[in-house]
Amino acid sequence: MLVAGFAVGCSMVSPPYQQPSTPAGDGRPEAAARAPSSASSSGSAQPGQPPPQPAREYKLGPASAALVSQAHTQAAAGNPDLAAATIERALRIEPANPLLWIELGAVHQGAGHYAQADSMAHKALQLAAGDPRAEASAWLLVAESLRARGRTAEASEADARAHALGAR
Repeated sequence: MLVAGFAVGCSMVSPPYQQPSTPAGDGRPEAAARAPSSASSSGSAQPGQPPPQPAREYKLGPASAALVSQAHTQAAAGNPDLAAATIERALRIEPANPLLWIELGAVHQGAGHYAQADSMAHKALQLAAGDPRAEASAWLLVAESLRARGRTAEASEADARAHALGAR
């Protein structure tokens, strides 16, 4: 069963968010680069209203991405404690990056530490405001941690929130 793009158990797979093709640096949110279409630039904005802001898109910096890759290998080898420690190293580099909190939650989920996974997912939700993909991934992790603890009604609500944000 997949959780926020991660396989439950000690192995993890790629997250639903995309790694940058070029390093993003410090993990701060970056506005998605979208050129306005001719239809949207034809005056559809109300006078006196600011133009709509593009959604945020969190990315991992190169050092964090390398550490997450290492953590995936460690978790797949059956060492979730080492994987968690490796992601915690990445969090010292980018403490405000919700993607890292989701990764850490997935490691805890895979190790059967469901309450910790839930806590990490909620921390990610606090940080992910404005990034629908990160928010959806965090809600999927919340849902899976609730489901694992037998709280199926709450898990269904979390699933619904994830899918409303575009989770697949």
